[in-house]
Amino acid sequence: MEKVMNKLRNLDAYPKINEDFYSRSLSGGVITLVSSLVMLLLFFSELRLYFHTVKETTLLVDTSRGEKLHINFDITFPATRCSLLSVDSMDISGEQHLDIRHDIFKKRIDPQGNVIEVKPEGLGAQKIEKPLQRHGGRLDHNETYCGSCYGAEMSDHDCCNTCEEVREAYQKKGWGMTNTDLIDQCKREGFIQRIKDEEGEGCNLHGSLEVNKVAGNFHFIPGKGLHQSTFNLFDLMALQAESYNITHRINKLAFGPSIPGTINPLDGVSWVQHNPHGMYQYFVKVVPTIYTDIRGRIINSNQFSVTEHYKSVEEGQTLPGVFFFYDLSPIKVTFKEEHVSFLHFVTNVCAIVGGIFTVAGIVDSFVYHGHKALKKKREMGKLG
Repeated sequence: MEKVMNKLRNLDAYPKINEDFYSRSLSGGVITLVSSLVMLLLFFSELRLYFHTVKETTLLVDTSRGEKLHINFDITFPATRCSLLSVDSMDISGEQHLDIRHDIFKKRIDPQGNVIEVKPEGLGAQKIEKPLQRHGGRLDHNETYCGSCYGAEMSDHDCCNTCEEVREAYQKKGWGMTNTDLIDQCKREGFIQRIKDEEGEGCNLHGSLEVNKVAGNFHFIPGKGLHQSTFNLFDLMALQAESYNITHRINKLAFGPSIPGTINPLDGVSWVQHNPHGMYQYFVKVVPTIYTDIRGRIINSNQFSVTEHYKSVEEGQTLPGVFFFYDLSPIKVTFKEEHVSFLHFVTNVCAIVGGIFTVAGIVDSFVYHGHKALKKKREMGKLG
């Protein structure tokens, strides 16, 4: 057993020196103090990096299919009335949604930007309890009222009991409502009066859209959008020159949930119309993004880049409005938050301690022997 202990003692890589042979110096104390401070500083720096999360970025081909694209927006039109603003969307697959109302809210605002009224578009128009007329003449006993569609009926049994239903019937025919004063339902609902009441006001629209994950566009236009063949038309309902002012501010535009640490390029962007009415276009390139935080929570969202273009009425047939044309990138970006591994942290700490200790020893040895050599030369000079 004693032989084994002796062999282990011979393997000692750190032989001890008797303290009687130590030679302590002032320079050695200063170097020890400085190296200890540097070592401590680097240790806390490494400790901070260990607790700090890092993002690992990966690029992949997007192979997802059949998903939906969620668009969240908050846009203010300071010179366009809420009654005349509508939201449409369409994509290359042929699917289109005109005058979208669900999940969209409108705020009437005054010229100073103060909110006058908030109304959800999904509620639709006010219903008329007793429309003024019925197809075919007088009503029989216990028969319900049925308003006229003014020539836009698809069958003898079709009814239009509100101004909105008349407009939708015209839309199916591809017609535009050019004179609402002659439509009893619109007169009774006070449609024209509502437009007059909003004179000089602006409008804030916020909400969300759910569209197919293919290239397409959505737009905000003054007037109720119709679709006939491949062209967008308008109901020219009481539209005046100021109604074509598409000055706007984008408070928020995001394609999916927010990603921590990411600022969307259009948030807070404003544009003021100085020329005659035209079309302001945003061409958006959407990049699918998956973000995984340190707790493993996954956020499926999108980032995007954008270019802008204004097309005035002088450049040809244009529709007044703000249009967002989006296309999707085939590349998906993944962000993953990670901590530095504990073994990596320990390795770096050992490298800091060992490296500084070795460098400090070299510096101390150089200073000590240099000082000793200079002292010896001075002594020899005195002797001579």
